Amino acid sequence: MFTIQTYSPQETIALAKRFAAYLNPGTIIALSGELGAGKTVFAKGVAIGLGINEHITSPTFTIINEYDGEIPFYHMDTYRLSDESEALDIGVDEYFNYSGIVLVEWPEQIETLLPAECIRVNIKKGWQDDGREYRIIEFTAKGHKLEKLMGEFVENEIAGN
Repeated sequence: MFTIQTYSPQETIALAKRFAAYLNPGTIIALSGELGAGKTVFAKGVAIGLGINEHITSPTFTIINEYDGEIPFYHMDTYRLSDESEALDIGVDEYFNYSGIVLVEWPEQIETLLPAECIRVNIKKGWQDDGREYRIIEFTAKGHKLEKLMGEFVENEIAGN
């Protein structure tokens, strides 16, 4: 697991943008965190890192937003799904076989549908002594290729590249 802190939405976007540079087509990102933690802010950074110039919004009501870029970006928000059968009815699982990047907010709603090999990102709120908020962002990869990808990302983050 790799943990890093960001102190503004801009820092979260910049981190996610750097992270996106390591992603390969077919990568699934399971993005967790409480309401208001910054999941959509992180998703915006990933999209920017993938060269997508469109305005990125949370797909809370549409469930899935699709964006064209050098690598397609599929941004899901499964918060409003009542169960996994509803996700199957709308074809959420089909996206896991596409050659784009899939980012799922609220992956807990469709946990058993997620591929075993994915990158999990968890965002938590923290508070400084003066009361200002910051974000604690935890990255975990499952699967040899994704662990290697995360290793390269972490190495460069630690080196400040």
